[in-house]
Amino acid sequence: MKSVIIYLSLLLIASACCHQPEWQIVWEEEFEGDTLDSTIWSRIPRGTADWQNTQSFDDRCFEMRDGSLILKGIVNDDLEADSAAYLTGGVWTKGKHAFNGGRIEVKARLQGAQGAWPAIWMLPFDSAKYPWPYGGEIDIMERLNFDTIAYQTVHSHYTYNLGIKDNPKPGSVMAIRPEEFNIYGVDLWPDSLVFHINNQRHFAYPRIETQEEGQFPFNIAQFLLIDMQLGGSWVGAVNPDDLPVEMEIDWVRHYQMR
Repeated sequence: MKSVIIYLSLLLIASACCHQPEWQIVWEEEFEGDTLDSTIWSRIPRGTADWQNTQSFDDRCFEMRDGSLILKGIVNDDLEADSAAYLTGGVWTKGKHAFNGGRIEVKARLQGAQGAWPAIWMLPFDSAKYPWPYGGEIDIMERLNFDTIAYQTVHSHYTYNLGIKDNPKPGSVMAIRPEEFNIYGVDLWPDSLVFHINNQRHFAYPRIETQEEGQFPFNIAQFLLIDMQLGGSWVGAVNPDDLPVEMEIDWVRHYQMR
C-alpha cells in the first residue's frame, strides 16, 4: 500500500511539473449586432497628428457587417463640409475600458491601398498622468499600402526622446497573409512585451537595467485603438483610385493566465 501511495504521489508531482500555464479569456468583443457597444467603444475624433488627421465621425466610415466591425477609408465628396481630402474610421476604448496586463489579440483582415495605414495599438489609460511618449505606445499591428508584412513596435521617452533604438531593439516586422484574416497579439508581462502574429512569437521587448529613464513604462493600464488612416509622412501619398479601402475586425480578446 505504501508503495502505491508513493507511486501516485510521484505521478502527481510529474503532472504538476509538466503542466503548462494556459490563457483564459477574461473579456472579448465579437462585434455582433447592428451597433457598437457605446459603453466600451467611441469613435476616434479628428486630430492633427498623421495617424489622426483624417479620422471622421462620418457614418460611411463605419459598418457592422456579418459579425465584424468594418472601418473604411473613403474619398471625401464634400470639401465644404469637411476640408480633409479623405475620411477614415477608427474606434478606441479611451476613458471606458482598460486592459491591465495579460494577452491582447485582435483578428483582422486588411484591404490594401496606396496610402492605407491601418493600425491596432495601445496607449496609457490615464493619458493625463502619462502623456506621450512618457507612458509608452504599444503598436500591435501597423501595415502600409499593399505590404505583405506587419510592423510591431514600441515607443517611449527612451526610444523617442532619447533616441535609443538598439538596446534593446524596439520593433520588427513579420509576414502576414495579406488577403486573409490574421491574428495580431501582444503579451503584457511585468518584465517584457512579447509580440506574435497568428500564434507565432515574433519578438520580445524586455525591461533592462539602464541608467536612462523611461525604458519600460508599460506596466500601467492601457486602452486600445483600432483605426484606418490614409496618408502621412511614413505611408506616403494616397491613390484615390484604390478607395474605398476596408479594415475588417472579427474580434478582440483579452486573456489572463489561469
